Amino acid sequence: MYIPFNKPYIPSGTLLNVARATAAGSISGNGRFTKMCHRFFEEKLKVPKVLLTTSCTDALEMTALLCNLQPGDEVIMPSFTFVSTPNAFLLRGARVVFADTLPDIPNADPAEVEKLITPKTRAIVVVHYGGVACDMDRFTTLAKKYNLFLVEDAAHAVDSFYRGRPLGTLGNFGTFSFHETKNIIAGEGGLLIINDAEDAERAEIIWEKGTNRAAFYRGEVDKYGWVDIGSSYLPADTIAAFLNSQLNAFTRIQDHRKKIWNYYQDGLTHLEKQGHFRLPLIPEYATVNGNMFFLVAKSREERDGLIGYLRNHGIQAVFHYLPLHSSHYFRDKHDGRDLPNTDRFAGCIVRLPFFYSLKEKQIRFITEKIEAYFRNS
Repeated sequence: MYIPFNKPYIPSGTLLNVARATAAGSISGNGRFTKMCHRFFEEKLKVPKVLLTTSCTDALEMTALLCNLQPGDEVIMPSFTFVSTPNAFLLRGARVVFADTLPDIPNADPAEVEKLITPKTRAIVVVHYGGVACDMDRFTTLAKKYNLFLVEDAAHAVDSFYRGRPLGTLGNFGTFSFHETKNIIAGEGGLLIINDAEDAERAEIIWEKGTNRAAFYRGEVDKYGWVDIGSSYLPADTIAAFLNSQLNAFTRIQDHRKKIWNYYQDGLTHLEKQGHFRLPLIPEYATVNGNMFFLVAKSREERDGLIGYLRNHGIQAVFHYLPLHSSHYFRDKHDGRDLPNTDRFAGCIVRLPFFYSLKEKQIRFITEKIEAYFRNS
């Protein structure tokens, strides 16, 4: 038996959707299926505007443009994240300042973030790791207190909530990912969530290469031209058609992924109680969205040993982010602060196979092998 870490789920009707988009004769961006995806998320999230993008990376780059960042402006974010998060702001000339995580959750620590705020700080970027919400009351308070933009990197957080409110809707801007390892997929793809209607018009212009072409096609202007900076952030309508088939199965996909998360939780809780590792901590203000399941080993050596043991039994478990503050690119740009919680999570997290078609018997096999590893170690 071989169990991969990820296996994309393709609902029935996907290829028909893509064929319909192709047969329509116009497969560039902002077509019929793009509009359907926009409508789905605007209604579901109850926000004034969303824009489909070619990736969550592009959505983050759009937020940096919308924040009007200038060279020398500072943006605070966790070091425990993917490179897309800082790259979006570095491309605008901003200085990225990395904050440590909480000791028990791999999300940014609000107290540590506040210590880093200076007169040059323009924005805070939070990352909802594994779809588990950051403490957004504390972050929104900080953003208001210091007059900062608040951006939610919600790449993991489709269908996850903070005190009943969808993640991605609590800051100025939010971003989703539809990469094939995420809950809802398009191969590659992303979404920018615009939570203030005043930003909607400019966001659409940036999305359309700095032109007001979208307004022209709606008949709102008699010609379109270059009115702002921007880039080509909109995906082909065939990608939107693929995504639309996922959205048609949204509730089914999400319900099943949450069941998989609970199977893991139920199968591993007794080993956590025995002190072998820690399972994800879900605060009372957060929800589980079935994005991933991970455990936190007691050391890097134990993590590597467990991953190797599972690999030898046909199970592909993986670690996750390397600390960005000590990366080859950034280490000479970091201010030298230790980020001990970030380093510990980076050295100890083990992500277990997680995908829609993962069977309960396969999860039992995985949990049995994890138990055998600790029994024999």
